[in-house]
Amino acid sequence: MKKGKKINQRRTFSVDFKRNVVNEFESGNFTVLQLSRLHNLDFQSIYHWIRKYSKNEQPKSVVIEMKNSSTQKLKELEKQVKNLEQLLGQKQIKIEYLEKIIDLSGKHYKTDLKKSFNT
Repeated sequence: MKKGKKINQRRTFSVDFKRNVVNEFESGNFTVLQLSRLHNLDFQSIYHWIRKYSKNEQPKSVVIEMKNSSTQKLKELEKQVKNLEQLLGQKQIKIEYLEKIIDLSGKHYKTDLKKSFNT
């Protein structure tokens, strides 16, 4: 072991001790920095205990999703996909119909309507 270096031992604290520290903070008599110096604690640990054991501290945001809402969303999306597929099929039939008319008209008038149309 090198001179001047010491090994830090891991300390564990009881739940009662943690709650007492949080109560001291909530009473307004001490700041977190004062408590960390008084009890020789890391200030981050005290903040963690405050979040965990405080009566006043509540989670900042809570996400609640109804079970039926996700199922409902899925059903609506499936319905939308079905409608879009149906619309796409109708458009494809219309395109094929118009192409067939162009081909038949070209044979009837003995000219290539696609070339004539593009120019």
